[in-house]
Amino acid sequence: MNKQLTSDFAANQQMIDEIFHPQLSYDLMLRSFVIAQRPACFYMIDGLHKDDILEKIMDSFFSVTPDTMPPSAQAFSNLMIPYGEVELVKDSDSLTTSLLSGVPILIIDGYEQALAIDFRTYPARSIEEPSKEKVLRGSKDGFVETIVFNTALIRRRIRNPDLVMEITSVGKSSRTDVVLSYMRGRADPHFLDNIRKRLSEISVDALTMNCESLAESLCPHHWINPFPKYKYTERPDTAAAAILEGSIVLLTDNSPSAIILPASLFELTEEANDYYLPPVTGTYLRLSRLLVNITALVLTPTWLLFLHDPQWLPQALSFILVKDEIHVPILFQLLLLEFAIDGMKLAAMNTPEMLSTPLSVIAGIVLGDFASQSGWFNPETMLYMAFVAIANYAQASYELGYALKFMRIILLISTGIFGVYGYIGGILLCIFAIAGNKTLSGIGYLYPLIPFNGKELLRRLFRVSLEDAQKQ
Repeated sequence: MNKQLTSDFAANQQMIDEIFHPQLSYDLMLRSFVIAQRPACFYMIDGLHKDDILEKIMDSFFSVTPDTMPPSAQAFSNLMIPYGEVELVKDSDSLTTSLLSGVPILIIDGYEQALAIDFRTYPARSIEEPSKEKVLRGSKDGFVETIVFNTALIRRRIRNPDLVMEITSVGKSSRTDVVLSYMRGRADPHFLDNIRKRLSEISVDALTMNCESLAESLCPHHWINPFPKYKYTERPDTAAAAILEGSIVLLTDNSPSAIILPASLFELTEEANDYYLPPVTGTYLRLSRLLVNITALVLTPTWLLFLHDPQWLPQALSFILVKDEIHVPILFQLLLLEFAIDGMKLAAMNTPEMLSTPLSVIAGIVLGDFASQSGWFNPETMLYMAFVAIANYAQASYELGYALKFMRIILLISTGIFGVYGYIGGILLCIFAIAGNKTLSGIGYLYPLIPFNGKELLRRLFRVSLEDAQKQ
């Protein structure tokens, strides 16, 4: 129940103690003192405030006398607190949100309002380049788990008063801060209102997995289609560029990733390297990435199809047929390697760093040599799956990589069972899964191809110069 603060210091302190139970939580600090013969009290979360600023603020209070004591909390804030970020709190809900966010709360006898003095600080790691989105040239900074730092990294790049940072909280227990960042006048106002409405309607206890929990809450019924509706990035320059293009960026506290909305398939395949290199090189990288992704999807199913129907294979490509004896059906070999590659990924993520090198050597020898000699796998199968495993890292989106993997497995199974008809059916299923997907704004997932926009399609496929892009 939301309660209002009163001028009775004892009643206010009792209400706060009933909410927080400071006698049970060691990290909830209670500092009682006297200001001009009036009892006062600071409530703080240990480890989330700056001790040197607290010392200076407390020192300023000792110079206040009963004659100079301001009559109201607003006047006290203006005249007696030598600090910039001070807000007045009138009710228990606002007080709870501020205190649990790390903002120290000051209550003084005779004032019907508490003072939230924001000299908090958060534990944070250093700002460094994300390991997944490295660039050859360009910025080497990245988002961290502190949302204030992340908004500052974007503000540093966009010095425009039209840049808006709206903040809200999501989660009944966690009350996680979520920032809605966009450019006023560039973002679609209808889509912006839709995102605001979705955020306000989220009813979860906590955003335990940060960005992923927020994404699933924004679109709760999206689980059958594996193709992602969001673009994630840990690079502030990528987020700033998306904002300038009219997109909306969601920042979640405790998460180093930003969500870019809306996100079409062409936007998911773009990377910062495309823009940090000259237009010709950027275009080549972009088209190569698109071609590699398509090849990774259809390479092994197409090879399996030709093994089933070798009469369709041109004579010049007859060397791709398996010459050695096949002990395990090729379909099972491909599926086993699909799961084995994921198993190696999981093992690599959970292997201590000091053991990663020797275990990688052992895994390479066992799977690369002995597995082939034992008869489990043919060399051709391992060659094509090695290309597929490497090609999955041609683009930065984990979600898109696994969506292509799921489609490839379906295509392999349908081709292995039904032959050419299964191959065609699997290709059509993949096309329908992509074309039938929708972004959160309602635009087609293949935009600007479907619906067709020639000028925008050329811009997505070919990297134009920055000057031409700004003119558009």
